[in-house]
Amino acid sequence: MPALIGPHAPLAKPNLSIALRRMAPWAALCVALAADPTWAATMREAGGPSAGGLETGAEAGGPAADLPQRTRYDENKIDFAADQVDYDDTNDVVIATGNVFLRRGEQTVRANTVRWNRKTGQIMAQGQLRVVDANGNELLTDQMELSEDLSVGLTHNMLMLMREGGRLAANEGRRDTNGHYVLTQAAYTGCDVVDSKGCEKKPIWKVTARHVEYDPDKKIVRFKGARLSLFGASIVPLPSLQVATDGRPLPGFLVPDFRTSAANGFEFSSTYYARLANNKDLAITGYAFTKAKPMAKVHYRQLGDTGAFQITGYLTRSAATDVSGLNTQQKWRGYFDANGKYQLSPNWSLDFSGRFASDRTFLRRYYISSDDTLRSNINLERIGQTSYFSLSGWAFQTLRATGTQGLVPITLPMIDYRRRFDENLLGGKIEVRANTLAITRSAGQDMQRAFASVEWNLRKMTPMGQIITLTALGRGDVYHSTDNLLTSTAIYRGTAGWQGRATATAAADITWPFVGPLFGGTQVLTPHVQFVATSPTPNMRIPNEDARAIELEDINLFALNRFPGYDRIEDGNRVTYGMEWRLERPNWRINANVGQSYRLTSQPTLLPQGTGLSDRMSDIVGRTEIRYRDFFKITHRYRLDHDSFVFRRNEVDATLGSDTTYLEVGYARLNRNITTSQEDLVDSNELRTAGRIAFAKFWSVFGSGVFDLSDKSLLANTSTASFQPLRTRLGVSFQTDCFQFDLNWRRDYVTIGDAVRGSSFELRFSLRNLGFR
Repeated sequence: MPALIGPHAPLAKPNLSIALRRMAPWAALCVALAADPTWAATMREAGGPSAGGLETGAEAGGPAADLPQRTRYDENKIDFAADQVDYDDTNDVVIATGNVFLRRGEQTVRANTVRWNRKTGQIMAQGQLRVVDANGNELLTDQMELSEDLSVGLTHNMLMLMREGGRLAANEGRRDTNGHYVLTQAAYTGCDVVDSKGCEKKPIWKVTARHVEYDPDKKIVRFKGARLSLFGASIVPLPSLQVATDGRPLPGFLVPDFRTSAANGFEFSSTYYARLANNKDLAITGYAFTKAKPMAKVHYRQLGDTGAFQITGYLTRSAATDVSGLNTQQKWRGYFDANGKYQLSPNWSLDFSGRFASDRTFLRRYYISSDDTLRSNINLERIGQTSYFSLSGWAFQTLRATGTQGLVPITLPMIDYRRRFDENLLGGKIEVRANTLAITRSAGQDMQRAFASVEWNLRKMTPMGQIITLTALGRGDVYHSTDNLLTSTAIYRGTAGWQGRATATAAADITWPFVGPLFGGTQVLTPHVQFVATSPTPNMRIPNEDARAIELEDINLFALNRFPGYDRIEDGNRVTYGMEWRLERPNWRINANVGQSYRLTSQPTLLPQGTGLSDRMSDIVGRTEIRYRDFFKITHRYRLDHDSFVFRRNEVDATLGSDTTYLEVGYARLNRNITTSQEDLVDSNELRTAGRIAFAKFWSVFGSGVFDLSDKSLLANTSTASFQPLRTRLGVSFQTDCFQFDLNWRRDYVTIGDAVRGSSFELRFSLRNLGFR
């Protein structure tokens, strides 16, 4: 009969709470019967005067490690072993007693007593009976009637442990000639039914039914007249139910979800899952609301030989309010999301993603996402040993309260090629690169760009331990732009028409690590200095599309070009200097760096005020990270004004705890004085927190929040005030091996269109093997 815990499982979990208590000798079993985990995998022959059969190494007292590899057994004969075998000549009955063990092929039976009527072929096994079938499913009972080939059996008060997961208990059970198990008055659960000491416990949930059929080949349990009980209370009738014991999905309805929110009222959602084939499936979800019209969601997935993709779509017809909050109208609304990746060959791959929403508030109102920009892209890529090629395109949809969709760019095509040559030139490596990009806007500036570059690098270590890196870079650019005046920020426009640019950069980078002991560990102190010289270039004639978010940070301090993209090149001569210190000792690690740069020329710079780079002497930037095992980590990133030493950027991120109980705190203050006419991101002061506390073994509480600490709203055109949360969330979770329950509370303090501020409550629960997510 079927079993989980595997064919080698110990006889340790033989009861299923109330329904299993009828199984007289097994319901009281609280002690795990030890069994070697290799028991069913290996057997060896054991001679004996009365047993012409087989024993395990453990039964014979030999170590499992000394057993031979798995033996294939003859399906046409039954071997057995027992402490004593008697023969009743009158009735032609064989009686085996004491540790009786029978095997036919991969099926085994253990019992205290076995009576074999050779005339009728009936086999009656009694006393602590354990039957393991060829699939590794295990049946525990006190008495069972078997056919002569062990293929058909009848029993009462039985417990079935299925190999892939789950337990079945029944008043009566039998195995038919097809190998199916037919049970009456049965109970099923995916939960453990004994505790860590082997004593029985009530399962959190169970399904009771008057009739159950289990197909071990298909690994499916079918119920008739079933009801779901949760924490001992019968709550849901299940007229027709089938469960896959190996956890694979089957067609049917998943566990529903519940939520209340200020915008939609009470929400009920239910999903029907359809497994179309082994490599494709479909999930259809219906949503019902008390304050909004119904909504539908479709999710399709498919896996192929070279890749996979998935598509998700939402659709409803409801009243939509624009971000101004003034205009409301009934219309069709929805959201589309698709992504996938295909590995066309060992070198070539294709990946894509597409996202589109009908309006700017749909995702927020229905709690699908809080993203303010939706990105869609397609990318054909080749990665070789010494080369890289990419052909891609990008499109964007803005969901921000401010902003014009016509000014959002479409990038197509974008081509990038790189090649590294193994041949040395003057001892260094050469890399060439070519890039082209076309940007189109429906109501804004258009631009096309192409450039090519050659870079030479030489890295050497001196006899005294200094690491010297020499770099030479040459680059040529061609730009074309139109409708430049439609870009509101003057320094981003460039000059309309064709523009060209040629630059050359030379750099020397020197580090000198010093290693020594400190505080019982090892410290490494590394001074770092860099000299960079770049030829003058007409930056302001070139449109700036990808190099706008410029700011001095510890990660770009020693970059050849501190601008993040290609449209701006930091010209002139400069020296950059800094220090890195690392300490490692048992369980502890500390990393710290600090640095600054100085421009050797006094000519005006294209770097805006507030970036930390606009003066000849830059601001001071650094980072400090302290870690204790995986229990504690704190990272501090900062930028200090080079004159007043005031924090222009101050970020702290701290994590404390384990995977189950932890606290995360993040603080970021930007005091850069960058005007809104130059940058999208203004100064801000924000606190982020998140945490979880586990208690009482299965319970945990969790929460998170984002708080605006500035004197102005972080979100333009919204109704939030300063010095208050932007969003908070609290919840409680109960999670075991077979059941999960979550209750979440979320409050939004920002109203954007019909995504109104207010509280929402969400209730979710899942059962292992019953609509488990």
